[in-house]
Amino acid sequence: MSALADTRRRLRAGRVQGARAVRRAGPIGLPLLMAALVAAGWVVDLVALAAVLALELAIAGLGTAALLGAARPSAGYARYAILATSAVSVTLLGRHLPPGIGPLAAPLAWAFLFWVLYIERHGPDMPGYRLSLDLTLVLSVFAATAGMADLLPTELWLLSLILFAALVAVPCLRSAEARGAVGVTAVGHSLLHLLVVLQVALAMTLLELPQPVGPALVALTFHSWSGAADALESGVPTRAVILEYGSLAAIGAIVALFLSGA
Repeated sequence: MSALADTRRRLRAGRVQGARAVRRAGPIGLPLLMAALVAAGWVVDLVALAAVLALELAIAGLGTAALLGAARPSAGYARYAILATSAVSVTLLGRHLPPGIGPLAAPLAWAFLFWVLYIERHGPDMPGYRLSLDLTLVLSVFAATAGMADLLPTELWLLSLILFAALVAVPCLRSAEARGAVGVTAVGHSLLHLLVVLQVALAMTLLELPQPVGPALVALTFHSWSGAADALESGVPTRAVILEYGSLAAIGAIVALFLSGA
């Protein structure tokens, strides 16, 4: 019996040490591994790209769960998927980079993914948390929009829109949860947010706006809707919200119409 108890203590101590090692090395190692996959996704063909994206989703999902710990409904669930979504978006965006830029851009990809994970690990206690989170979400939406451009043939536009919706749905849900929405309420807020973004993305596609103007306007739409929701929930008068964020939408529409007619 003493030998069995000793073996159990050793196994328990080994698990504790392993968990500590993951917590120490994971915040740096996981983004590093993801950045390596991102850089690989920039140069492979579409078939290999699908495998790279699947690896990113699996590794980022499991790694984030190990680092963030058990899910808490009050903190939301999208935080476990935002690293994977950001990695996929950066992978798609990087395929539009000029040849030879990849080795220079890979450290930037690691820095961005490290920052995404850092924000989710530290949460609301981090100084400037909401500003940092909102910025990363907007950048992820921009990367997803720009990365999906010309990824698939024109006749597969519906599939492209579905894939784009799957990518942007996570930032939309994360934005809703950051405002304090949980459960069905958070899903409802994110679906409405996603619908608005999809409408603008489809309009930008039909107008055939050049890169990076179209993706920038889609990211602006994402930010404006999120900011308007934040303002309304914090008690800002509806008229002031309409004037502020409606003017942003109007500016975006004017730019789109001007460029589409150019």
